[in-house]
Amino acid sequence: MNEKHYEKALNGERNLIGADLRGANLSGVKLWGADLGGADLRNANLHHADLIEADLTNADLRGADLTGADLGGADLSCAKLHHASLDGTNLTGTYLDGVQGVRDWDLTGAVDEINFDRRYHK
Repeated sequence: MNEKHYEKALNGERNLIGADLRGANLSGVKLWGADLGGADLRNANLHHADLIEADLTNADLRGADLTGADLGGADLSCAKLHHASLDGTNLTGTYLDGVQGVRDWDLTGAVDEINFDRRYHK
């Protein structure tokens, strides 16, 4: 984890493209609309994080704890989500085109309206 990237995330910085946040404790962080494209969030704690409309395209979220997080309208296209915890995660309107790790998911209580095809992205 990069300490500078961690401080930016904690302070609600919106430009976190390619940030190294491996294992970071970002529980409850407010990153509404943040650009986390290509960010390394492996094993990060994003429990109850606000990631509404965040760009997580190509982000590495393997093993991340997204329990109770709000990903409404977020773009997770081509993200790696193997073994991520998604219990109670809001995925309403989330874009998952090309996402990896879907077979590992338990989406109980998480699914409302998700989109696996970016062509419908507004």
